[in-house]
Amino acid sequence: MRRIAWALPAAAALVCGCGAGQPAPQAASQSPAAPQTSVTASQTPPASHPTRTGILRGKVVAVDPGHNGGNFDAASAIGKLIWNGRETETCDTTGTETDGGYTEAQFNWDVALYLTADLRAEGAAVALTRTSNTGVGPCVTERAAIGNEVHANAAISIHADAAPPGGRGFAILEPVADGPNDAIIGPSVILGADLRAAFARGTGEPVSSYDGIDGIQPRDDLAGINLSRVPKVFIECANMRNATDAALVTSLRWQATAARAIAAGLTAFLTGAGS
Repeated sequence: MRRIAWALPAAAALVCGCGAGQPAPQAASQSPAAPQTSVTASQTPPASHPTRTGILRGKVVAVDPGHNGGNFDAASAIGKLIWNGRETETCDTTGTETDGGYTEAQFNWDVALYLTADLRAEGAAVALTRTSNTGVGPCVTERAAIGNEVHANAAISIHADAAPPGGRGFAILEPVADGPNDAIIGPSVILGADLRAAFARGTGEPVSSYDGIDGIQPRDDLAGINLSRVPKVFIECANMRNATDAALVTSLRWQATAARAIAAGLTAFLTGAGS
């Protein structure tokens, strides 16, 4: 049986993926070879914010923090080829990092922890695709399977980008019909539109200047959406190689803000209040 990390409302009793016993988000964790950076006062996460308690009760959200901190030391494991529904790709990658060495894997994990807390506060059950930022993988095929197995009402894969330093902004990556995922294309387009609107409004981050059109990029080369049977999109929250965006992704405050905006987009989709 596949191990799935669950984070449910406090009244429920399953393995919790965020909360007591889980590591707090880290603004300064680096790749293994990178130096540590201290957290400044400006990076202190904001106080808890008002939520619409119970609005997502009965909903299940799959949250996929891309990559993993242990991938840096597991080239053979993550380099094995898998079938993504259209072609072969590697099981996983290390992801990117800022010029200062702050890894995308850590950013994705930090945002996922904040997002899980926000969704739980609104009553949702959350299935995380990994339980820490010290492991390896899982493969992108397994990440898609987790959302399918829990019959998620929506799934989100959290990432940050690596692009030429002159470009910045966020982009939503949406699935392209490949036969088995045809049924999720329409709902995923709505999810993508709701997420794009909420993220722009909630963070002030511009849509990507280099990826997609008006912040939306269809992709047919990603197992995470090719193999999904539930509405799912990826979000590239920022360009980690851009100095302005790098200052944001390394801030705990902005990570929490980004998570809050993602939660707002998911809530709009799940309640029908968005597009």
